[in-house]
Amino acid sequence: MSELLETLETATGDNPVGTVIWMHGLGADATDFEPIVPMLQLAQPLRFVFPNAPIRPITINGGMEMRGWYDIDPGAPLAGSEDIDLSAQQVAQLVEREVESGVPSNKITLAGFSQGGVIALHLGLSYRHPLCGIMGLSTYLHDHEHVAERADFANVDTPIFMAHGLSDPMIPITRAITSRETLLGLNYSVQWQEYAMGHQVCPQEIADIAQWLNQIYS
Repeated sequence: MSELLETLETATGDNPVGTVIWMHGLGADATDFEPIVPMLQLAQPLRFVFPNAPIRPITINGGMEMRGWYDIDPGAPLAGSEDIDLSAQQVAQLVEREVESGVPSNKITLAGFSQGGVIALHLGLSYRHPLCGIMGLSTYLHDHEHVAERADFANVDTPIFMAHGLSDPMIPITRAITSRETLLGLNYSVQWQEYAMGHQVCPQEIADIAQWLNQIYS
């Protein structure tokens, strides 16, 4: 059992009805999405857990060490598979911690941006207990051709929210669309949004995230 990830935690009110575990992107940290929480117009209080990814060398950035959920090697797209599996296991420990504290798994949502979204999708689809939702922002499915082999039936009906920038220079929207079509082909329910932006988050997206969270936690 690996050491529990460092986390930043906040709640939007007393007695939260559920927990959102939200993973940051490459080179960012747990503070990255915390400022968005007060902007979400939520109908019910939620607890937010923002984990820090481990620091590791990243091949695409010349081996520079930074927070990352997995290595990215442009010459070997599947090179990060072991890292992704390990990161998913570490986030699963956070899910289990929430369950042990009294939050049922079906009140826990996995969310992530870019690399963090890869982990949210990877863990969410394979997790063996039902979750409340899976949110992937400006991201993609790792090794999408083999998703069916690692998916677990427990989350086949779990709502998935995917959003992407039309002019994303880091992760082309075509890659996200391929991921979406893979999920739809496996009968997952995917809410898809696209925005006139790059590799970022925009105000309309924040409003759409809040609407989706209100829907799944209604």
